[in-house]
Amino acid sequence: MQKKVLIVGGVAGGASAAARLRRLDEKAKIIIFERGEHISYANCGLPYYVSGVISERDALLVQTPQGMKGRFEVDVRTQSEVTRIFPMQKEIEILEKNGRRYIEAYDVLILSPGAAPVRPPIPGINDVEPFVVRNVTDIDRIKGYIDTQHPKTAAVVGGGFIGLEMAENLHVRGVETTIIEMSNQVMAPLDYEMAAILHDHIFNKGVNLILEDGVKAFTKNDKGTLITLQSGSEVQTDMVILAIGVKPEIKLAKEAGLAIGDLGGIKVNEKLQTSDPNIYALGDAIEVKNFVTGQPALIPLAGPANKQGRIVADVIAGKNSTYEGTQGTSIAKVFDLAAASTGANEKTLKKLGIPYEVSFTHSASNAGYYPGATRLSTKLIFDRKSGRILGAQIVGSQGVDKRIDDIAGVIRHYGTVFDLQDLELAYAPPFSSAKDPVNMAGYVAGNIISGDVEIVHWHEVKDMNPKEICILDVRTIEERKGKFIPGSLHIPIDELRSRLSELPKDKDIVVYCEIGLRGYLAYRILKQHGFTHVKDLSGGWVTYYPAVFG
Repeated sequence: MQKKVLIVGGVAGGASAAARLRRLDEKAKIIIFERGEHISYANCGLPYYVSGVISERDALLVQTPQGMKGRFEVDVRTQSEVTRIFPMQKEIEILEKNGRRYIEAYDVLILSPGAAPVRPPIPGINDVEPFVVRNVTDIDRIKGYIDTQHPKTAAVVGGGFIGLEMAENLHVRGVETTIIEMSNQVMAPLDYEMAAILHDHIFNKGVNLILEDGVKAFTKNDKGTLITLQSGSEVQTDMVILAIGVKPEIKLAKEAGLAIGDLGGIKVNEKLQTSDPNIYALGDAIEVKNFVTGQPALIPLAGPANKQGRIVADVIAGKNSTYEGTQGTSIAKVFDLAAASTGANEKTLKKLGIPYEVSFTHSASNAGYYPGATRLSTKLIFDRKSGRILGAQIVGSQGVDKRIDDIAGVIRHYGTVFDLQDLELAYAPPFSSAKDPVNMAGYVAGNIISGDVEIVHWHEVKDMNPKEICILDVRTIEERKGKFIPGSLHIPIDELRSRLSELPKDKDIVVYCEIGLRGYLAYRILKQHGFTHVKDLSGGWVTYYPAVFG
């Protein structure tokens, strides 16, 4: 019996579901409805077309309606918006661009409508008509405006993935750019001290970054747009790009009576079925299970959407396939740095009351004696009792993608910090060290669990009174020049054993170095010489400085 499958939305998950289903079922009648002009486009690559890094517009189009028809025998109907679902009749209503409405029946319906850019009701927003970045048409508008109007300044409202990528590519085009972010940091998946590394880098690139200040109003004037901030500050700009975030497109599902989760996404089970067993949903529109915490989450990422499309096709074709959850593995290029994360961050774990421990490491991307090594700053979050890895964040200029993927794979298999120690990873001087940064993160976390070192974190040291404790800097004289924790005592690590008498035995001692290694060595020396109240500053000065002074 021929099965008729209708798909609402032809980007990422929707197109993936169609292609997979055709491979499994040659007889199924498959129709994709897409309200936009294009299907299966590289939305993650859109900002790079603005700068010319991606020079050919057609490179953004992964697949076309004609290509889907020719290769997969899929009927693709663009500029056709599905306006209503009639679950009882198993029908949908479609509105074409020319105004024609019609009804199409289905055996199975797949919802992949994606997510829409957040557009808050800020006074003046309708007068300004800010640009958004969702599809190829949007990016055509932005690039066309820059090519013809030659704006000198731009304001990007929002410091998430899209906001940072747009800011970078505007900067490449020579547009003086300001990023306005209401939170105290950019890139919400990162924790503050990791985002602080990016803040410093963004400032150094000549981009104006405004944090902890939201937009109060937009005003159109003869110079362009005046943005008034909550603080009363003003930003005059030639163009505005709104990149505050996205929200699931649930209008169709909600009006059809499908269950909506508490976070505002379409509710699905492990087979990605909605509350109607004949209707599936996937991608940015659904609530998923957070793989680490087990809690509902909204995680709008292309990788999971494509996997979900494959799973939906499997289930429709009769395969026993389930979606186990999303861990949110993501990465973004921020000028010369890459910032990546996987699993849960501290903010999420604190909110849910899940116990955890943290360690920071700053390793070289390749062997230090080989030219070109750069720093990889890694934050590992783990369960102190079991060692299970709960999350990780990495910022650096080389090798970030490789390392976050290694850790993401371990998380997916419920692995521990000890599994990171055991990973046998490819080594040659141009690519890594014999002890890869991933191994090192595992060793440091393992030392914490085993009790070989007791650590303290940057935010705890920030609030300490140097008169009540001894903060010991074991770096070199050169390293200490002009940069040190106020009130700290300086004894280089190589002089420590001969100068133990200078240290108080009646005070707590916090040891720190540049990145943490010498601090750990100093800790081990002091503990074995009778100093009982000693802690090591995790991540050393390199973690402390941007988080406290950045």
